[in-house]
Amino acid sequence: MVKTYDGAAFRAAMEEGKTLVVDFWATWCGPCRMLAPVMEKISEELAGRAEFAKIDVDENPDLAREYGIMSIPCVMVFKGGALADKKVGFVPQAAMQEFIEKNI
Repeated sequence: MVKTYDGAAFRAAMEEGKTLVVDFWATWCGPCRMLAPVMEKISEELAGRAEFAKIDVDENPDLAREYGIMSIPCVMVFKGGALADKKVGFVPQAAMQEFIEKNI
C-alpha cells in the first residue's frame, strides 16, 4: 500500500534509514495519475521489502527543491537515508517493478 507522506513523515522515515520508494507527483499531472495504480500494485507485490509513499510536490515544494525534481512523476528509491536511484516519467508496470526491485 502506498502511503501519502508530508515533509515530516518523509524526514522521519529517512532518519530511521528505511528502504523507501517515493513517488513525487501532483494532482494535475496526467502521467502521475496513470502511474498511481501501477505503484499500488507494485507496493502490494513487494510488501515488506520497502515502504512505499507518495508526496505531492505542490504541497511539499521544499522537498521538490531539495531533490531537484523538475519533472513528474519522479520515483526515487532511498536506502539507509540516501538516494539510491530515480526514474522520471511514466513507465509500464514491468519496467517500474524491475527498476524498484534492483534498487531495494
